[in-house]
Amino acid sequence: MLYNPELKGATNFVPGVMALVLMLVCVLMTSVSIVREKEKGTMEVLLVSPFNPFLVIISKAVPYFVMSIINLVVILLLSVFLLDMPFNGSLLLFFAESSLFIITSLSLGLMISNVTASEQAAMLISLMGMLIPTLLLAGFMFPIENMPLPLQVISNLVPARWYYVIVKSIMIKGLGFSAIWKQTLVLIAMTTFTLTVSFKKFKIRLA
Repeated sequence: MLYNPELKGATNFVPGVMALVLMLVCVLMTSVSIVREKEKGTMEVLLVSPFNPFLVIISKAVPYFVMSIINLVVILLLSVFLLDMPFNGSLLLFFAESSLFIITSLSLGLMISNVTASEQAAMLISLMGMLIPTLLLAGFMFPIENMPLPLQVISNLVPARWYYVIVKSIMIKGLGFSAIWKQTLVLIAMTTFTLTVSFKKFKIRLA
């Protein structure tokens, strides 16, 4: 209420929508990318090509990274100019943190794609494992402090929770990096873990 005395819904809703859209696009689209190549039989062609097989993983993430940045810009423009959403912080810091969250989501999608054997399984895990927790446990629909303790603990595993705090701190409160460095470290740790698992689970030889 200190930063939203008029109690406008957009002030609380827009950061959550940003987290939800970026998470949905990145995780859902990348989670089926490598699995699709395996099911279509084109993974053999990629693996025998002269470049490093691990570049296959990176190349699958780049188009969705660009798409997510475009989505982020569109949402930001609509929220500021149509919904009168305040933007009191650093635009450069906002895009840097958003890029980190996008990379975290992409790496999570790639991990799902590497540990599943079919597109249906990858989509099911992405929707059930990421979409629902993002809606319920990120903090923009229900305050985390009002949740039961087990759910509060589980919410720490949802990347959108940390990004939601970052967006509110930058856009609404106008705070700098000193206020969000803990959330940034959490996202970096999640990215490192999921990318490590993705590279470990990526098989350069097919059965």
